[in-house]
Amino acid sequence: MTNQKGNIKRENARAYWKENIKYVVILLCIWGLVSYGAGIVFKDALDEFRLGGFKLGFWFAQQGAMYVFVILIFVYVRIMNKLDKKYGYDE
Repeated sequence: MTNQKGNIKRENARAYWKENIKYVVILLCIWGLVSYGAGIVFKDALDEFRLGGFKLGFWFAQQGAMYVFVILIFVYVRIMNKLDKKYGYDE
């Protein structure tokens, strides 16, 4: 009986970390696309638009990527709180 509980806990932990890593990879890809893509790769196309008097490509390179990173931190916290509840790790 004890061994069965141990196996269930282990499977639960594996599923938790698998889902956690999936979310981390997704959020890091979003951050990479915004910081590298919008700030460098698509800068010329984004410079066609203006935000607060500045070209959008310049804005993303200087400030936008940081704002997105901070927002992604809050998104990650929210996702992890839900994940903790789902797998019973909330306290």
